[in-house]
Amino acid sequence: MPAHVKIQASLIASPTALVCGDLTGTRRRRLWDLGAMESKGPWDAESSGIMVVPAVEEKPEERKDELEDRGQWTNKVEFLLSVAGEIIGLGNVWRFPYLCYKNGGGAFFIPYLIFLFACGIPVFLLETALGQYTGQGGITAWRRICPIFEGIGYASQVIESFLNVYYIIILAWALFYLFNSFAAVLPWASCSNTWNTALCVDFLNSSSLEDNIMPANATSPAIEFWERRVLGITDGIHNLGTVRWELALCLLLAWIICYFCIWKGVKSTGKVVYFTATFPYLMLIVLLVRGVTLPGATEGILFYLKPDISRLADPQVWMDAGTQIFFSYAICQGCLIALGSYNKYNNNCYRDCFMLCFLNSATSFVAGFAIFSVLGFMAHEQGVPVSYVAESGPGLAFIAYPKAVTMMPVSQIWACLFFLMLIFLGLDSQFVCVESLVTAIVDLFPDIFRKKGRREVLILGIAVICYLIGLLLVTEGGMYIFQLFDYYAASGTCLLFLAIFEVVCIGWVYGADRFYDNIEDMIGYRPWPLVKVCWLFLTPGVCLATFLFSLIRYTPLTYNKVYEYPPWGIAVGWLMALSSIICIPLYAVFILLKTKGSLKERLRQLTSAAEDLPQPKKHLIALSGQYFKPGGQHPCKDVLITTEKETNF
Repeated sequence: MPAHVKIQASLIASPTALVCGDLTGTRRRRLWDLGAMESKGPWDAESSGIMVVPAVEEKPEERKDELEDRGQWTNKVEFLLSVAGEIIGLGNVWRFPYLCYKNGGGAFFIPYLIFLFACGIPVFLLETALGQYTGQGGITAWRRICPIFEGIGYASQVIESFLNVYYIIILAWALFYLFNSFAAVLPWASCSNTWNTALCVDFLNSSSLEDNIMPANATSPAIEFWERRVLGITDGIHNLGTVRWELALCLLLAWIICYFCIWKGVKSTGKVVYFTATFPYLMLIVLLVRGVTLPGATEGILFYLKPDISRLADPQVWMDAGTQIFFSYAICQGCLIALGSYNKYNNNCYRDCFMLCFLNSATSFVAGFAIFSVLGFMAHEQGVPVSYVAESGPGLAFIAYPKAVTMMPVSQIWACLFFLMLIFLGLDSQFVCVESLVTAIVDLFPDIFRKKGRREVLILGIAVICYLIGLLLVTEGGMYIFQLFDYYAASGTCLLFLAIFEVVCIGWVYGADRFYDNIEDMIGYRPWPLVKVCWLFLTPGVCLATFLFSLIRYTPLTYNKVYEYPPWGIAVGWLMALSSIICIPLYAVFILLKTKGSLKERLRQLTSAAEDLPQPKKHLIALSGQYFKPGGQHPCKDVLITTEKETNF
């Protein structure tokens, strides 16, 4: 019998399936599914030079062991809550409402929605579906789809590492405020504390504002508590001072909580998110109801929503909308790929993406009512415009809102509720970020870390390293370092750069139609055609334009619009930004030089997907119908087969 062709029958998903390959078996492919059909017809297996290898059924125990090694979500709810916990974070509460009022109120929703549908949802779906299809983390998923673009995975994990170091600092601050909220009198409510200065003015007494008798450099109790009691802030990044040990202990507590949320992988994460992802909504609803019942709330809400169409002529408004989408949807960070990789293959990730995106944007919108109703109340009590009290970022969370709760009856309760909401909003975002980094490392080195107890040790190692680095950020000059991380290391510029390469890789190199086939194979139908158009044209175009605009309009970082960073500080910031961006071209050059063959052969090999990726069923059915019918030809002779090894080069 000729030995140049071999067909192996293996039990994959149905009684009999054929796999065709050469002598070495290195290019075996699943071609068609025969079901219960036997080899009857005009050609005979033996006379055609076909060797039929008996099917070997996998042992259920082996499949079970393999599944347990990596893990899967117990049910869809765990996946939805984990993703919701990751994408719905502090930015929804302290960044979106401020951007909305700053950029034209209700008019800001126009650029926001354009970026949402042109960039946010398409990239969100791309990453989630990629993780689900490959079953791999943020690095190896790109390796299996298109090896030359594996640098995207490394770049995203560099950003993830920076996030793991500095994002949790916010939790340490929130924990510190929470513990101080149990005092009989809130310590940021008056100027009678040891850390207050002669410039401190109690703004609860609005008559001082009306009479214009305040000192020129007057500050509030809330500002002095934040800067002098919590941060102990120095005069610049050149003077880090000493470690604030109270904050260091709060940071340690935050890392301990984070560790035990994820130390058992998705088995523990999937259970924890039932509470951490839902509790903030309860707090937000309570604060919303309280806020809208306060005097002055209407003025605050109108200030938040009142449209100013003329602001749309300012390019910065569009830049803010784009960066907000990338920040709040956690795209280009590897998180969505990692979370999607724990899904079952046939999970409807397309429907999930639209649900989660709607939930995220709706949460941002509702949070604006909760925040600006309280800011309107504070402005009403002080007799000043809402713009006078509106803040964003840490200024809102640790100055403006704490100041507002001091004006409410039973202020300790409202302070506790607010900081609990901040803690849980930040906590699940933090531990999902760590889980994503761990997933990427474990999938990259499975032989090392997929052994009993080693994953837990890896998580502990990451936690310890991040904590030790984080101690720099809880020094007296740590706020300056925190701003460097936030402005450069995980900036919108870096995320936009990664997004361009992600959609180019999937849309143009791997093939948008081909990825649509993969998604159809998973969910049973093809996504909305506009998503493919976005991958091919809209998303890369919009991201490139926004990326270039961010570089053109770049302004050096300042703190509180007063302190200017020294040149070496700016240089450190750019080094952090480039450390992720450079991974993509650097890895592409490295793997090109490492691979053998002509340039064309290397490009073809490095832009080809892994052979063992799932093959769309419609390809298999088409092949089986063509080659197993009366008068059909030899199934492995002169056959042009579309497989996952195909490349557009």
